[in-house]
Amino acid sequence: MKRPLLDVIFASEKRKNVLLLLHEGPQEMNTFLMSLSTTRQSLLPQVRILEDHHLVNHYNDTYELTTIGKLIVDEMFSLLPIVETFNTDVDYWGTHQLDFIPSSLLSKMGKLKDCTITTPSFEDVFELNDEILKTSPISSVHYGIVTFFHPLFPDFFSRMISNNVNVYMILSHDVIDKLKTDHSALFYEVMNSELFHLFVYPEQLSLMAVVLNDYYVFMRLLKNNGEYDNTYILCSSEECLEWVKEFFEHYLNNSIPVTNI
Repeated sequence: MKRPLLDVIFASEKRKNVLLLLHEGPQEMNTFLMSLSTTRQSLLPQVRILEDHHLVNHYNDTYELTTIGKLIVDEMFSLLPIVETFNTDVDYWGTHQLDFIPSSLLSKMGKLKDCTITTPSFEDVFELNDEILKTSPISSVHYGIVTFFHPLFPDFFSRMISNNVNVYMILSHDVIDKLKTDHSALFYEVMNSELFHLFVYPEQLSLMAVVLNDYYVFMRLLKNNGEYDNTYILCSSEECLEWVKEFFEHYLNNSIPVTNI
């Protein structure tokens, strides 16, 4: 009796990697051996299993995917990056809210696979992220979606504007109300700048913060029970920056401009 295909594909790293290599086109055995740093004696039994399950054909010493193999490996290429993203810390991802992410972007979460997840030390819990503080003032643009107020916001925004950085901030209703009540004078100069663009999101925001500049993505998510969490996600890969830019465009298109506080 043959093994289930999921076992054939994922129970062996050698078999999985052979399939991924063949996605690029037919390959010789020597290519497998060099790419996987293995021996022919070790690899051949695994390749034979792939052949027995009609995923791979070979002629002479060249191997290629069958029609079934191509269909499956095409799906693997979309699945594996998402698995890699959650594998960075599946306990974190599994205990935090993700329903604020548009469905069109949930399927692309593999682009976040190179992110790091960090819990700050106690003395840094209430500090703004150093990487964002350093790089946003030297970026061309700074995007932020935030559901809390930090005392450093006015100075931070002023510094970016002084450096000709375009700033786009989407805030929750609660934060906008706090600005109007307690901090309107501090934001007077910022609000008069053509570089500062303030928006309010009309619905509930199920997140703490998502920030994007030319260099980094910074995210702080809420726990599944709605509790705050100081653990943050930091990413710098190009594909992650692109993913979050698309995320911000979605929220900007559904937000309302605020022209005065």
